[in-house]
Amino acid sequence: MIDHVWTFNADSGHLAGTDLTGWRVEATDGHIGKVDKHSDEVDDAYLVVDTGVWIFGKEVLIPASTVVRIDLVEHTVHLGLAKEQVKDAPEFISDKHLADLQYREEIGQYYRTGGPFPGGTGAL
Repeated sequence: MIDHVWTFNADSGHLAGTDLTGWRVEATDGHIGKVDKHSDEVDDAYLVVDTGVWIFGKEVLIPASTVVRIDLVEHTVHLGLAKEQVKDAPEFISDKHLADLQYREEIGQYYRTGGPFPGGTGAL
C-alpha cells in the first residue's frame, strides 16, 4: 500500500518547480500520452495526463507516487503503472478533483489498490 499517494518518491528524480507540462509519459509497457497539467505541492502532487487518441482523448489524474523516474534530459515521465491500469483509471474531472474530497479519496484508493474505481466502470 502506498502511504503517501499524493507525494513524489524521493528517488524519482523530481525537482520541485520543474515544469512538466507537455512532457512525454511512459507506462511500464509503453507510451501513454503527455502531461497536460501537474502540481508539485506538498501532499497534493499529481499529473494530469492527456492520453490523446490512445484511449479516446481521456485525461486521467495520476498521483505523484506512481512516478518512478523523471528523465530531465529526454523530458519524459516514467510511471510504475501498466497501460491497462491507466486506461481503466478514473477520468480526470477538474471540478471534482479540486472540490470533492470523496472523489479525491476514491482516486487515491484506485491507485493504492489497483482498482476498481467506485465512481467508474472499469476494473483491473
